Amino acid sequence: MTLNAWLAVAVVLGCFAGLAWGRLQPYLVLLAGLTALLLAGVLDAGRAFAGFGNPGVVTIGALFVVVAGLRQTGVLARLASGVLGRPADEGRARLRLLAPVLGSSAFLNNTPVVAMMIPVVSDWARAGRLVLGQLLIPLSYFAILGGLCTMIGTSTNLVVNGLWIESGREGFGLFAITPLGLVCAAVGCVFLLLVGPRLLPRRAEGAGGLANPREYAVEMVVRPDGPLPGRSIEDAGLRGLSQLYLLEIIRRGQPIPMVGPEELLEAGDQLVFVGVVDSVVDLQRIPGLELATNQVFKLESDRSARILAEAVVAPECAVAGKTIREGKFRTRYNAAIIAVSRNGERLRGRIGDIVLQPGDALLVECLPSFVVEMRNARDFFLVSQVEGAAPPNRDRAGVAIAILLGMVLSAGTGLLSMLEAALIAGGLMVLTRCCSQRAALAQIDFPLLLTIGAAFGLGRALADTGAAAALAGGLIGLVGDHPWLALAAIALVVTVLTEFVTNNAAAVIGFPIALATAGQLGVSEWPFVMVLMIAASASFATPLGYQTNLMVYGAGRYRLSDFLRIGVPMNLLVSATAVLTAPLIWSF
Repeated sequence: MTLNAWLAVAVVLGCFAGLAWGRLQPYLVLLAGLTALLLAGVLDAGRAFAGFGNPGVVTIGALFVVVAGLRQTGVLARLASGVLGRPADEGRARLRLLAPVLGSSAFLNNTPVVAMMIPVVSDWARAGRLVLGQLLIPLSYFAILGGLCTMIGTSTNLVVNGLWIESGREGFGLFAITPLGLVCAAVGCVFLLLVGPRLLPRRAEGAGGLANPREYAVEMVVRPDGPLPGRSIEDAGLRGLSQLYLLEIIRRGQPIPMVGPEELLEAGDQLVFVGVVDSVVDLQRIPGLELATNQVFKLESDRSARILAEAVVAPECAVAGKTIREGKFRTRYNAAIIAVSRNGERLRGRIGDIVLQPGDALLVECLPSFVVEMRNARDFFLVSQVEGAAPPNRDRAGVAIAILLGMVLSAGTGLLSMLEAALIAGGLMVLTRCCSQRAALAQIDFPLLLTIGAAFGLGRALADTGAAAALAGGLIGLVGDHPWLALAAIALVVTVLTEFVTNNAAAVIGFPIALATAGQLGVSEWPFVMVLMIAASASFATPLGYQTNLMVYGAGRYRLSDFLRIGVPMNLLVSATAVLTAPLIWSF
């Protein structure tokens, strides 16, 4: 190999070491490696940074905006609540998780799907006394397996598709990988359901967190046209909610305290909950419930542009000593109070009848300008936005679903490329006010996009310097000229790499090696590229290998040994399935 080839290999190995060290963010490590290649003259600026404009990277960014629209309109929450229900044991919970998580992650980015489902699964564990450790690892694994089934199911597939287009070939269709992905997903799911319970931890540790002393009282009403009338409190999933307590029901003006789980809900029931701020925000996403106060619907702004903020009433506040209704809070501040907290005291009665006192903490729905203006006013202390929270915009739910279906159908039928379909769908989510520009930008994972773009540059360095071809030649020298053995060797190498570095980085590094190996053997590149996508995405053995693994690792209080015990067999099983199946679908 040339000096530049050795430099490229050295930088890539240095990036692997930096990622495995874990002290720096992946995008910083890979950007540092890309900078080193640029300074050493291995790549010029155009080649080094071309990856940031790759169609795969842009498609991933657009899909984050699509998910923001689905989330802000309550579509994702409705799907979760309607399909999952309240399982009686861990086995049934895993079965109920399988279809919705597998299906949604096939067409949506895995990260927001798992992020949305973690609190749902945690609530199951608390309400049904289920072992959370038996559920969160399967949640992550189902999302990974679902992502294998389409070209937009995981960022790895989009990255490889972008590399495939860059190499001068026609892009893959939406369902190009589906035959192989479905087989691998089926094998992985069967293993999880039948063998997984014996390998998953049974420790009774759950997703905890420090107790939050600031509890808010919030009043919700049962919508007549929703799914809740006629269902019991327990069947509706309103009992045992995470850090949220149903204090009483107000029915036809009469309070019903000490609500039992068998109490049947009626249309128009007003439910008074007490809980921490995150739980109050989540409460608004439950299908069939809406805020009892109509003040939020009287504000003079579009709901998609609003945020949620906390503010503490100061002694000089103009509404202190008055009820919320008497003080005309909405008219005075162009904001609506959703909930009130007072030193841990459980406030009874309707929101509008609460007499505000200095020191009361308010959860308000408002425009961003409220936070800026009130920080410098004498009316409130400690005015701050509730990060990651926005009022649900359910009126646009039908529009969001139509946009999603249009994206999938146009990309699936070949009418539009995946990039074009995702860009149009993301733009429509903002233009139709399914999500605000602020929510769209907040949903985009910019560090992930930087990581992928930098990884493209590293892969290009291996290809341009001839390092990839040399590594492929060495690989063939070890396994001979048998394409099946070469395919297995590439799958093994990428599977190991993806557990220590990001899945996207492993795919980008492995791509030129896979193409060079197929070229030197004189066989079809398709089996190699498809197995590359499966091996890079099927990362189960460590929490570092895949972002969803890292998310459930903390939430479930897992140990590294928990992932190794079930993840190593999953890795070997799925990769072996891909190696054995791919040449049967796309012959050498």
